[in-house]
Amino acid sequence: MESNDKQQKLDNRYLRMARIWAENSYCQRRQVGALVVKDKMIISDGYNGTPSGFENVCEDANNLTKPYVLHAEANAITKLARSSNNSDGATIYITASPCIECAKLIIQAGIRRVVYGENYRLTDGIDLLRRAGIDVVLMEIDQ
Repeated sequence: MESNDKQQKLDNRYLRMARIWAENSYCQRRQVGALVVKDKMIISDGYNGTPSGFENVCEDANNLTKPYVLHAEANAITKLARSSNNSDGATIYITASPCIECAKLIIQAGIRRVVYGENYRLTDGIDLLRRAGIDVVLMEIDQ
């Protein structure tokens, strides 16, 4: 097991990378990024946005997020399904805490650790992850 200080430095680095990845999102209200890391390798990535083939517009005329916009975690996890990787025992780094729907995907994907950079207004996703025995870490992102 990594020393706590070394793990913290790695966590911080991956979380900063997730924040940079979030810049790929076309969403105006909030840009979220996610990286799935296993054995110190990034095996998947994602950011919030519309499904493949849709226009890159996340909000409607009232500036509300369209219901079919995918969250960063969902994009990263579903991308794994199209690869030869699997997320058993992996860590997911997310710029914002996951919603309950993404928490369910994280649990089912076998991800054992979640590191996130800021709280979302709802805590039901984090509560569900803790209930499932997943290690959940809120970490302020260093600059």
